[in-house]
Amino acid sequence: MAQGQIYKIHSDFYYVDDGAEIFECKIREVLKKRKEKIFVGDFVEFSGGVIEEVLPRKNFISRPSVSNIDQVVIVSALKEPDLSFLQLNRYITLAKYFKIPAVLCFNKSDLKFEKDLKSKIHDIYEPLGYKAVYTSATEHNGIKTFEKLLKDKTSVLCGNSGVGKSSLINAINPELNLRTKSVSEKTQRGTHTTRHCEIIKIGENTRIVDTPGFSNVKFDFILPAEVGGLFDEIAALKNGCKYPDCLHIKEDGCNVLAHLDQIDTSRYESYLAFVEEAKEYKERIKYEGVKKEHSKKTVHNKEIAKISTKKRTGGRNTLKQNLKKFDIEE
Repeated sequence: MAQGQIYKIHSDFYYVDDGAEIFECKIREVLKKRKEKIFVGDFVEFSGGVIEEVLPRKNFISRPSVSNIDQVVIVSALKEPDLSFLQLNRYITLAKYFKIPAVLCFNKSDLKFEKDLKSKIHDIYEPLGYKAVYTSATEHNGIKTFEKLLKDKTSVLCGNSGVGKSSLINAINPELNLRTKSVSEKTQRGTHTTRHCEIIKIGENTRIVDTPGFSNVKFDFILPAEVGGLFDEIAALKNGCKYPDCLHIKEDGCNVLAHLDQIDTSRYESYLAFVEEAKEYKERIKYEGVKKEHSKKTVHNKEIAKISTKKRTGGRNTLKQNLKKFDIEE
């Protein structure tokens, strides 16, 4: 059975690269029954145009669905659209949650922006261990540095529409000729030109995952108490709080609030925003059952689709009714 990596998913077709050629595949029905999620970046076993098995992942991001990533490259514009620290912190926190290294790329450095903006970026993110590069896709400034950052890695680019992700890829490899659009003067927002996740090869061992779907990320899938651990500067102070479940908002004896002068304002404001989103999740699951029925089981060291108890009971009842209907003994 052949092995390869999914480099694109379109409708119900999965495009698998085995290193020599591309195969258009469907997925085996048993994977659908197991509700197996398949991501761009997954390594799979396939045969005859059918994906038989998904191999273990080293990591993944659920929205958009990509896996087996070496790093997240967060692309922001210094101008047009204006840099949003809230969105930048959102992507950094997302990468932190999924335990994937992140690097920061600030594009459109050829435009006029606030003179102290670079200093502010350095002061906030350098102490947190984040590397930052500055580029201009139109002027080709910093492109060699950006390309070196990607070398021999699989990187997923994330950032708001209009910040120049596709333009940066085109600057590295003009032959790709990815679609780009300018930012609206009225809304200061771009239009998504990437319609689906796709792995793009830009070198022998260098790959970029171009994605359409990071702008709507919300922290509505974790509990409020988890958010603080995703901010290193808050996590470093929380052990000194009076209460172990402190959310660092208005609690008595909060060590984080006592040392707010050590945390950048935009970082703390982002933390508060993400906690509010997480509270929505906590409220939603409060009245939902936490017990879930597994969609697969292991038999003789092999995972197979599992039929739910309701379906099994229904099947047996129907069988008994039919036997009784025709006066047949079990």
